Formats: sequence, C-alpha cells, structure tokens
Amino acid sequence: MITIKNTLKIVLFGLFFQFGNAQYITVDESYTPQDLVEDILINSPCANVFNVSVSGGNFASGEKSYGFFDATGTGFPFENGIILSTGKINNSPGPNSYLSDDGGSMGWNGDPDLNQALGLSNSFNATILEFDFIPLGNHISFDYIFSSEQYLSSPTSGQCNFTDGFAFLLKEASATTYDNLAVIPGTNIPVKVNTVRGPGTICPPANATYFDAFNDDNHPTNYNGQTVVLTAQADVIPGQTYHIKLVIADEGNYRYDSAIFLGGGSFNFGIDIGDDRLIADGNPLCPSETLVVDATQTGATGYQWFQNDIALIGETNSTYTVISEGEYSVKINYGTLCQTTGNITIEYATDLIVNEDTFYLCDADDNQDGIMTFDLSTITPDLFTNLPSSYTVSFFESTSSTIALPTIYTNTTAYNQPVFARIMNIQGCYSDYPVNLVIKTFNEIVTDEEVGLCETSSIILNAGSGFSSYTWNTTPVETTQSITVDTPGTYIVTLTNSNNCSKTKTFTVTTSGIATINDVIINDFSDNNTITVDYSGLGVYEFSLDGTNYQSSAIFNNLNEGEYTVFVRDTKGCGEVSKTFYILDYPKFFTPNGDGTNDFWRIKNLNKRNLQNSTIDIFDRYGKLVFQINPRNQVWDGNFNGYALPSSDYWFVIQLTDGKIVKGHFTLKR
Repeated sequence: MITIKNTLKIVLFGLFFQFGNAQYITVDESYTPQDLVEDILINSPCANVFNVSVSGGNFASGEKSYGFFDATGTGFPFENGIILSTGKINNSPGPNSYLSDDGGSMGWNGDPDLNQALGLSNSFNATILEFDFIPLGNHISFDYIFSSEQYLSSPTSGQCNFTDGFAFLLKEASATTYDNLAVIPGTNIPVKVNTVRGPGTICPPANATYFDAFNDDNHPTNYNGQTVVLTAQADVIPGQTYHIKLVIADEGNYRYDSAIFLGGGSFNFGIDIGDDRLIADGNPLCPSETLVVDATQTGATGYQWFQNDIALIGETNSTYTVISEGEYSVKINYGTLCQTTGNITIEYATDLIVNEDTFYLCDADDNQDGIMTFDLSTITPDLFTNLPSSYTVSFFESTSSTIALPTIYTNTTAYNQPVFARIMNIQGCYSDYPVNLVIKTFNEIVTDEEVGLCETSSIILNAGSGFSSYTWNTTPVETTQSITVDTPGTYIVTLTNSNNCSKTKTFTVTTSGIATINDVIINDFSDNNTITVDYSGLGVYEFSLDGTNYQSSAIFNNLNEGEYTVFVRDTKGCGEVSKTFYILDYPKFFTPNGDGTNDFWRIKNLNKRNLQNSTIDIFDRYGKLVFQINPRNQVWDGNFNGYALPSSDYWFVIQLTDGKIVKGHFTLKR
C-alpha cells in the first residue's frame, strides 16, 4: 500500500529544513509545461502524459508564477521540483527578508473549480497546472509542501483566518466532478494556513503535526512558514484516462503570496497491493495465519518480490503468500524500461501464553461474605507471560457481553467469580480467556487486648494457636505465637491462616502495679453509711468487701454497723491489697428485760476507731439528762438512779473525740 510519509520522517524533514544549510533555492522559468510534468514531476519512462497546460500571472515584465526550482545544497526537503505561486516565482528564493504579494490590479482571476472544491467565491491570482495521464498501476502519489507569507509569527487576532487556498483536483477524464487530494491525512479537510498551523502565536494551532515552522530571515525561501512534506495520493484504475488539475490562488485579495512546491520525481504510478496489517491498526495477521498478496497488473511482463528489501529467490509470480512478518514489496516490469512498485507491511499478532488465570483476594470485611472489590488493572500484567505493551485487555462478565467491566470491580458471585479477558485492539485473533476471581476468607475471631505490665517484671503476649504464621511488629521481627515483653507499648501481630489471609491483633501494654490504700474515708451514723477508698498506684483497680465480688467504683453504700475488710486488686493481675475498717452506728432500740438479748444500749467498736474517749449524753423526751456514757460507763441499762425508766423514745448527743457530733434517738422497750 502507498502511504503518506510517516511521522518520524516528517519531523526529520522539518528539523533539517529549519537547521540545514543556509543557501537559497533558485528558480528557472524556461521550462515548457510538458517538460515540467514529464521531466521534473514524473521523470519516469512509465509516464503516459498528454494535454499538458499551464496558466498564471500575465506580468508586464514577462515573469511567471510557475516554473522549476532547484534546492541543491540548501537544506530544503526537495532537491528540485515544480513551484506554483500566487505571485512571481522570482520572489520565492530566500532570504525571507521582505513581503511577497504580487498580482495586484492586473485582472488576474481565480479558478471556479478551486472555488467549488474549497467552498470559496473570492479566489484571485490562480496558477494552474493540469494534464491527462493513463496510469499503469492502481495508485498514484506525489509529494508537496505548502508555503505562505500568511504564516505570520506575530499576527494580530484579525489575521488568524487569513489563508490562501490550493487544491489537487483529480477525476476520470469523462467525469464532471473532481476529488481534492490536497487534504490533511486521514480527513477531507483541505490543507490551508488556518487548518495546518503550529503553536506559538495568538492564533490557535491546528493539525500541528503537519506544520514545519515559522521561518526567520535566514531561510531557503522567501516565505514566512510552511507545512512538512505531505503526500497526495489516490486509487486509480489502470489503463483509464484521468485528468489532474493542480491549482493555487489568493483568497480575498492579492496580498501575502503563497506557493506549492511539488517534489521532483515524486509523481509515482504505483500499485496498491493491500492495506498494511499492523498491530497499531488492530488488523495484524493472526498467529500461523497466511496471506496471499496479489499484484496482478494488466500488461505486466515480470514480477519480483522482496522482504525487507531482500529479493525473495524464485518469487517471480504475480502473487505471494506471506507466512512471516516484514515489509514486503513487489517490482512490476512493463517491458524493459518501465517499472512500478507496490508495498505492504505485515505484522503478526502475538501468540499469547496464559501465565495465570486464577486470582485470589482475601475478604477484608468483618462479615466475610465472599464479596470484594478487585482492581482488574493489576490482573492484566500477570495474566499472560508475553502480553505486548500495546495490547489492550478488558474484562467481561460473559463471552457474549459487549459492555466491559469497570476497572474497579466488585464481584457478584460470592467466593468465586468467573470473568473473561478480551483483547480489545486486535480483532479476530483471540477468543475470550476465562479468568477466576477467588475470594478467600479469614473466619477466625481475633480480638484486641489490653494488658498490664507489672513494675519490674515481664509479660508473655500469646496471639493464639492455629495460624500458619505470626509476624510481630518488633525489632527484630519475631515470628512465634508468643513473645515476652518488658516495656509498655503497642504490639501488633499479623496472623495468617491456611487460606493465606491475614488479620492483625493488637496488644496494648500499659504499665501497671499493686495499689496503695491511703485511707478509707468513712461516712457513718447515717441512713446511708458509705465508705470511699482513697488509693494510689499505676494500674486500673477494682474493689471488693468480700474478696469475691468486685466492682470498679471505690465507693460502697448502705453499709451496716460492723467490721469490714476492703480489697483492692489490679485488673492486670499485678496484685491485691486490703485494709480493715469499722462502720459505727447506734442501736435503734434496746430491751433491758434481763433475757440476755439487747439488754444494753451502747456504740460498738468505738475503741477500734480510737474513739473510746468519746461521750454520749442521753435525754428523755423532756430534755432531762438521764445517763452519760463515757470511758467509765460504756453501756446504759435503762435505769436512772437505780429506777427502771419507762418504755419511750430517748435522745442522745454523741461528742466524738475526732470532733464530730452525732445526734439521734432510739426506743427503750420493756
């Protein structure tokens, strides 16, 4: 297949153009139109060209707007060729030191075919080269550069749409309509100043890949800018007569000349032997596939096939069967002097080897339901051992699905989800590859622990049995079920089960120790006798009055009179301390009847609280003092001066030696 110049070649041409030799092109107006086409543009014994004509500016000085150019040694991409201009070609050689805008006020018209091709109504100063030809092959092509003074490096905003126009118009001789070959590759957009322009000015860039440069003064031509080398091409019917019209004109007015440079010898009568089969185009040959390439041409007298520019021995037929990749060409002879060529590039799709088709993910949720989110992009690199970087892989729920799964995908079938990998940018070579997404679980229950480290001791942290491996966050890393630690901190162990899934268990180790009971603060002689344990220590403690039942509060309520022992123990197991205390209270009644039960009224355990020197005054209902309990008289038997007092309520005032005064009453029952 005949193609436009590839991007690398275009860029190299542009760089060479800009920075090559600083000499200037020369022009020659003496060539006849027939010579320009046959000897310069085509320059091939295969040419069958006739009805050549040219028209341009009718300058009073006799100068022409068309002719031959020679760029030998200048760094210009073409060594020579034809120039068609909207002004005098004598103004085309460099340096780029002045504005060329010839053709004003001389009745130099535009061209109706150009107007129709570009949708114009106001073309001026048209230069036209046209001729008939009969192609030998089924394809024609030629190279060109568009240059213009309208490529301004510092334009105003109003100049961004200024553009001259040109067209390469082709039709069968008997047809009435043309096809324009001067278009941006792969589109039907005509090449003009405002459709091919690079960045760097206030005007928006357009198709900048095909723009070469804005020129400084030291340039081989006297134009402000130009495109890269472009290729015009078309499929034709061998033996059929065609008419081609190459035309360029000013648009709007005569100002700012433009020119077309046609590469000498670039007009080729080739053949199209098929589209390239490229991975980048998505149409390579499949592994082990063959392709018959047919170059049969009417009137051909011989064929020779080449692979990578090396002649294939014995391959002299009009067809060739491709069995390996490479750049293939065929030279077709027509007699002894005329020869045409055809080219095709063949690439083969890679025969993919599956490396892994089952991918595992551990369920990270607490519910362990077998539903997880996969990043499918991480699967692709491991799916095949030899996946080319240019291949695009997408995943689908079934082989009939047309909508690809999202890259971040949550399975819909618990624990084992089948999906299918599909090569997207290579068509016809691969079936879908089944892939299993397997979700493993970690069902073992793991709970974090808070552990106390007793002073000047160590503790064993046990992560529990039944796991495949243990990894602690210690330095150095420990890998045993249990470790011994002697400093507080956060200890994390990663537990891995038989499914190779992991969870972490955190031990929070805090310093702890046995408590010190500073005091037992007693509030007694009340309806709600209470105590509060005043303690100190590093740990967290719990409290008990019987050594069996413990509470977190250091306060005990509703205590009866009597002797108690309070126990304070460290919740982390560092030890326990105790202290005995006494609750004091007065009897609410007594029965002095000599039966041995409640015969006396007294306050028990005063001496245990070191209050034995306290005094208690007892009064009858009229406020008369009837008895005093003191260190000498420690109980009252209900008598006054040897007489038994009657049953009644009696009042008392207790003056404790610690300064506390307690008042109340009780009942004497006979």
